[in-house]
Amino acid sequence: MLLFENIAAALGGLMANKMRALLTMLGIIIGISSVIAIVTVGDSMTAGMNEEMQSWGAGNISVYLQQRSEPSQDALFDPDFSQDLDTDAYLFAGEPEEQDYMTDEMTVRLREAFPDQIAAVQMTEPLSAEQASRAGKTAPVTVTGVNDDYFAVTKLKLRTGRFLDHRDARGRRMVCLVSDRLTSALFPGQDPIGQTIDLTLNGQICSFYIAGVYAYKEQTGVFSFSGDPSTAVYIPISSAKYLNNAKSGYKELTVIGKPGVDIGVLSSDIDNFFARLYAQNRSFLPKASNNQDFLESSNKTMGMISLAISVIAGISLLVGGIGVMNIMLVSITERTREIGVRKALGATNGSIRLQFIIESVVICLLGGLIGITLGITLGAVGSHLIGYAARPSAAVILISVGFSMLIGVFFGYYPANKAARLDPIEALRYE
Repeated sequence: MLLFENIAAALGGLMANKMRALLTMLGIIIGISSVIAIVTVGDSMTAGMNEEMQSWGAGNISVYLQQRSEPSQDALFDPDFSQDLDTDAYLFAGEPEEQDYMTDEMTVRLREAFPDQIAAVQMTEPLSAEQASRAGKTAPVTVTGVNDDYFAVTKLKLRTGRFLDHRDARGRRMVCLVSDRLTSALFPGQDPIGQTIDLTLNGQICSFYIAGVYAYKEQTGVFSFSGDPSTAVYIPISSAKYLNNAKSGYKELTVIGKPGVDIGVLSSDIDNFFARLYAQNRSFLPKASNNQDFLESSNKTMGMISLAISVIAGISLLVGGIGVMNIMLVSITERTREIGVRKALGATNGSIRLQFIIESVVICLLGGLIGITLGITLGAVGSHLIGYAARPSAAVILISVGFSMLIGVFFGYYPANKAARLDPIEALRYE
């Protein structure tokens, strides 16, 4: 009961001196709101950038064909190779030949070797494209040949029709998957499935049937670009290779690991896998790389920046705490006779001390709650301005509440202890 009476008395004192109470809480409000706003914006940026980079394949493994920097160990023991080893020819092997390329058979063996680690293997074949046209209407496009695994992991939402599959690639069909943005420009008010569009590829016009339509997604965030970006058109990779007059194999491919798989370990395993397959190849070897280290380094950097700025902003909490101590000392001076009367009527030092500590905690807690509300609002506005969804941290909010109470106890104890040690006779004589 005494606790609630002290809280009610503290609130009554704050209401009686609203301006003084607000100025006292100002340092707490600014400090907590700054920390929460900065952490919210930082977390929102970090999470948003991670999502963007993951959607672009930051967690994937790129396997690309590169020239060897040294002979393979198996090749060194090959008598035919060791007899005619030409270092200069070896170091400058030039462009890979068709027999150097990774093949479809290799990708099948790769998936069979790591069935529990690999979710998909993507291959692409970009084409030089300018525009798509139909009945006098045109639209800018980019055209990419893809295998069916591309759609297994790419977050494309199908509007109508179907995705491309292995049958399209096997038959080298002239079919395509287009965006709803493109169809709204070329087929306003019509069903585009089964209709044809003309694509300008490598300087020639080719007709493709539309097999499916996916939902176009505007780019947002720090990696987005302005203007009128081209919309992507996907065709079977076999058709793209035919139109490009490209070799049958692949200079690079992308491996997508299953959820929970250690990308670094899988990259090393893939390197070892291709090292065995290319043991007799004197010039080229596929190498695996991933951006996981870059992603972790980026997150660490963002976290350190947020922490540093938060520490600087948190200095105002110290200033606010000093302000609370100052106002409590003033309050004790103003209420010296009241303290003397209470002690004369039997109030203990502990009850006097508790009264002033509770007043200090109430001031800091109210300032903390206002600061939390303001910080969440500022964080949401800041996150929205940079194009990301706000992600306020529940942990930071709880820490802020606890920290504001701790400040109240820490900076309120000295004034409270001073009030508790007042001599009742001297207090009653105070004018």
